[in-house]
Amino acid sequence: MNEKAIQRPAAEHIYRNELDILSQWDPGPVPPGWSLSPYAVEKFILGDNELGIEKKFVGSRELITRIIISLATNRGAMLIGEPGTAKSWLSELLTCAVSGQSTLTIQGGAITNTNQLLYSWNEALLKNTGPTKDALIASPIYQGMAKGQLVRFEEIARCPQFIQDSILSILSERQIQIPELEGEDSILFARDGFNIIATSNSLDKGVHEMSAALKRRMNFETIGAIRDIHDEIDVVGREAGKLIRQSGVDVKPPSELIEVLVTIFHELRNGQTLDGRSTDRLAATVMSTAEAISVVHAMGVHAYYYRNSAMQSSDLVHFLIGAALKDNKEDNRRMKHYFETEVANKKGTHWAQVYEQRHLF
Repeated sequence: MNEKAIQRPAAEHIYRNELDILSQWDPGPVPPGWSLSPYAVEKFILGDNELGIEKKFVGSRELITRIIISLATNRGAMLIGEPGTAKSWLSELLTCAVSGQSTLTIQGGAITNTNQLLYSWNEALLKNTGPTKDALIASPIYQGMAKGQLVRFEEIARCPQFIQDSILSILSERQIQIPELEGEDSILFARDGFNIIATSNSLDKGVHEMSAALKRRMNFETIGAIRDIHDEIDVVGREAGKLIRQSGVDVKPPSELIEVLVTIFHELRNGQTLDGRSTDRLAATVMSTAEAISVVHAMGVHAYYYRNSAMQSSDLVHFLIGAALKDNKEDNRRMKHYFETEVANKKGTHWAQVYEQRHLF
């Protein structure tokens, strides 16, 4: 039996060759506990044609530099933005470049007690031997402190404030007290390289407010949507192509189709057409770049199995409905209005084919 492929490899596996190239090239200096210098980490994220490093994130160099420097201090970094702005992807890229791995991750919505956040115990060993270091189950934060690696805290505002406040001493004192153990094992001191990079959704904040004390201990950076439509077209085409190939599908998305889809997303997200006319924003979705990538991915897989590997513009509306409307009647009306007033007037065969499917709304 053949071993099945990993559906979604971590960034450090996807870009292993690039990390090796940067490690050999890196002129330094390298912060204590880091795998690469801040300069090399920046190149890993923003790309470098001469070194053969792919651009992986669209954002200003100043933004990336500030985040990198924040992680090189004891304050940590908080990335805030709307859904689909690649906050989690950026945090994954940063952690794999800085620490050589990106898998020490906490999901805020899944944390309900401090044991999950810091450490817990193997009940069988605890019963037989009592509290020992071997019986301790290390959380991602515990492992990151012990190994000197970055820890990702996804959707931090989704866990209660008392859980958020549990990491205050970690960010301030850089240690975990373990009263069940004795001697040197009773306290864990963070090693060089440890820090926390957190993300939070600016629209769907969950049921908990961000701890004010935690805010004071982290640098905040807002991750916005891609402003330039040409950059967004490039990202959607590149990333959707990767996902299509990972699905075992041999389909190349037509550039005209990607341009049509990204234009629709761009105009509805911004509430304005490319030539300056106002449009109605949708209420139930932010029309993010991530959603656009998902639509192209789905269309590529559909084309492979149902269209003899030929992606058709006439199929776009079928997949747009699931991504954009979310069973919202008002958004359905807004989308119809957008098609009648904007899509109807756009030039080109692909636009005409998409417009012909307006009856599906």
